[in-house]
Amino acid sequence: MTTDVVPAAVVPRHPAWRSLLWTIPFTVLWTWVIYSLPVLLESGLPALAVRLMVHGLIALGLWLSLERTDLTPGQRRTTWLAIMVPLTLWAAIAWTAAINGVFRTGASPLPLLPSAIFLPVIIGAPLLLLSKRVGQLLDAMPTTWLVALQLYRVFGSQWLAYWLRGLLPGLWALPAGTGDVLTGLFAVPAAIALATGTAEGRKAAILWNIFGFADLAVAITLGMIISPGPFQLIVPNGPSIGLDGYPNVLTPAFVVPGSILLHALSLRQLRRRSRTEAMGR
Repeated sequence: MTTDVVPAAVVPRHPAWRSLLWTIPFTVLWTWVIYSLPVLLESGLPALAVRLMVHGLIALGLWLSLERTDLTPGQRRTTWLAIMVPLTLWAAIAWTAAINGVFRTGASPLPLLPSAIFLPVIIGAPLLLLSKRVGQLLDAMPTTWLVALQLYRVFGSQWLAYWLRGLLPGLWALPAGTGDVLTGLFAVPAAIALATGTAEGRKAAILWNIFGFADLAVAITLGMIISPGPFQLIVPNGPSIGLDGYPNVLTPAFVVPGSILLHALSLRQLRRRSRTEAMGR
């Protein structure tokens, strides 16, 4: 079962860019709040709230999409648990490790933070991109969902707020924060364009995914070469990058690899949908 056909009633009747009229003010307001009240971020409450919200949306979207497949009720439950249980355990382990300072520089002779970034991708990407069952799920899931979900990337404006307060070097905060904000801001317009079912809409979604990948690659690379540790090549003037403590460390330890996997799934879904449409002609 697929969801390629978009009823005329749900095709957006306004330009996709109009969604920026509310996402931009929201992002500016959030940046101002955390700039004015840095203790809010230090408490870890915003990070917890955002992660719980995203986790809940993934769980709900996954279940609703499974209901649109031809799988039996038992197969749907098994598939849902096979995805949500490892995801929940991963989140719990990363969160516990962050709170206990496991990722702090010097806490272990092993490169635990780089491992937390790359191992989930190395292990999860083949499972998600080659699984036949995941392919069935992607065929039933609206293509817009995996794109719009990453609206949460606008919360990366916190790095810009930290830079404005002199707490992060601009060498990392400016490209990482700006890239995150742009990825999040354009997630909704890309999803709206994709909902039209046109080739231009699909191209916009592909370009958005590529940009999101590039943002994460830049943030990871710069973070590794200017952070204290075995990979440091640049010692920035001013404040250290300091992303190894709770709650900020949750971004590289959990959010970054999770976002990479979401981009990979979205591109797989778009490719499958294009191939299905080509075969149907």
